Amino acid sequence: MLCTAGRIRYIPASTMSTRKETNLDFAQNLDFSEILTNPILDIAARFWEEDRYEAFQVCYRSMRKIDDLVDDRKEAGTKITPEEMAEMRDLMLGWLEAARCGDRSNPFLQDFLKTLDRFALPLWPWERLCVAMSYDLDHNGFANFRAFLRYAEGAAIAPASVFMHLCGVTKTKRGYTPPAYNIREAARPLAVFSYLVHIMRDFQKDHVRGLNYFAEDQLVGFDLTVEGLGEMARRGEVTPQFRRLIARYVDFAEYYRAKARRTIDAILPCLEPRYQLSFEMIYSLYMQIFERIDPNVGNFTTAETNPSSSQVNARIKDTVNGLRAISVR
Repeated sequence: MLCTAGRIRYIPASTMSTRKETNLDFAQNLDFSEILTNPILDIAARFWEEDRYEAFQVCYRSMRKIDDLVDDRKEAGTKITPEEMAEMRDLMLGWLEAARCGDRSNPFLQDFLKTLDRFALPLWPWERLCVAMSYDLDHNGFANFRAFLRYAEGAAIAPASVFMHLCGVTKTKRGYTPPAYNIREAARPLAVFSYLVHIMRDFQKDHVRGLNYFAEDQLVGFDLTVEGLGEMARRGEVTPQFRRLIARYVDFAEYYRAKARRTIDAILPCLEPRYQLSFEMIYSLYMQIFERIDPNVGNFTTAETNPSSSQVNARIKDTVNGLRAISVR
């Protein structure tokens, strides 16, 4: 259940006649110039206190290793043999089993398990991620949009749940206690919205690399094929059918964006100001990309769909300066 003990009201700074010091002022002096090309979750986590940010790095480094194990092999372009699939699945399952058993013989696993213990983190996000990556080994896309949503439980919602957990844990004299909300339910709409934005933003990059994240039933509905998408990506020109596909995905993304906004508003009262701000930063930076995706304009090249570093920097500053969190009892 989401936290609904109160609500957060946001007032643009431009509407205020005078500026008063608030508990968000710590963010004014943060320097983001060196990490503007980092993943959005990493940018948002920079608002956190050092111990939570270090925990974030440990958790996401482990997830990145699992994800890259599959993606790097798929990008090689050659067919993955059954023997290779079995070997990679064994690697993932072996790592999970070692984590379940608390095996601290591996130095990295030591840090990982220590982080899970200290921050009361569950292991299920890594279990879900491994299920999704196992699916990736012998699939290049999804039969239908429902299959995509099942895949997103591991590929997007699991990592987002770790972020939601670290935002919401409460520090006590005895350590950290879990969040006051269900992290999986809290993560789902924002994670799916973000993932859909990724798929549209990264169309060219993914299909040049031979990776497809569009659902087959959606492609068929617009008389498109994975091979045809690859040709469009390499050529840098798209067809009217592809524009209609993007329009459909914009509708999907808008549905989850609206749900994400409602969920964020319900959770914010549970959080301290810096963690409230990190939630808003994720939403704002994904909205910046989403706002660039117009089915009727452009060819959806990587250059078109990605904001520049200066634009991201401006959006970060605008989000920090333009929002005031005021708790209303």
